[in-house]
Amino acid sequence: MDEINYIMREIDNLPPAILEKVADYIAYVKNRHKIGNETVEIIGIPMVQEEVLAKDWLKPEEDKAWENL
Repeated sequence: MDEINYIMREIDNLPPAILEKVADYIAYVKNRHKIGNETVEIIGIPMVQEEVLAKDWLKPEEDKAWENL
């Protein structure tokens, strides 16, 4: 149970914007591992992926690589 207490303390200290991402990740994990019988809706995973991938997409070398397509 120490893990649960640790996780709950950490969640209590997160800003609201991060909490949405945590909720999306929990839904993803539950869906991926088929935990329980409930239907899990994954709301923001594509947006989270876009934010992470945008760091690479916005590099000048990426523009150069794709300019002829």
